[in-house]
This record gives sequence, structure tokens and C-alpha cells, in this order.
Amino acid sequence: MIKISKSRAGTPRVTFSLPAGAPPGRVSVVGSFNDWTPGRHHLTPRSNGRRSASVDVAPGTVLQFRYLGEDGLWFDDPDLPDRADGNCVCATC
Repeated sequence: MIKISKSRAGTPRVTFSLPAGAPPGRVSVVGSFNDWTPGRHHLTPRSNGRRSASVDVAPGTVLQFRYLGEDGLWFDDPDLPDRADGNCVCATC
């Protein structure tokens, strides 16, 4: 699940969220916002039973991303429609 809100500075904040155990193990979100560098944005457990990571971006930024699980498992966001070009979200708030 992707949520777009505003940071305290008023810029868009994109929160990436997955269920706690799907998939099991550590997961990071990797994409255009972090130069596709694994491990820079690990999803951390939350009290609501999910895990998430947030990034602040410039207004109008188009983000491409995928999730990277343990053992090199790359996967797309299960809540976004299938796309040939991978997951993409525009931070327009």
C-alpha cells in the first residue's frame, strides 16, 4: 500500500507499507528516490500489524520502485495494478 501525505516541511511524503509477514524477513523499498540502493529504506514494524518506510520527495516527483526481500527476492507492490514498467507513483500532493 502506498500513502501520500505532507511532511512537516510541506513537501510530499510517500509511505510504503506491507503486511508484517508477507513476505517473511527483512524488506526494503528500492527505487528512483534512493538511486536503487538496497537497504537504504528498510520497512520497520508498526503497531498496526504492518511495516513501513517513508521518504520525502519534491512535489510532482514520479517514483519508480520495487521491494527487495531476503535472499534477493524482488517483488512489486501487491496493491498496485500490474504494470509492464514496474511500480510507479506520482507525488503530486
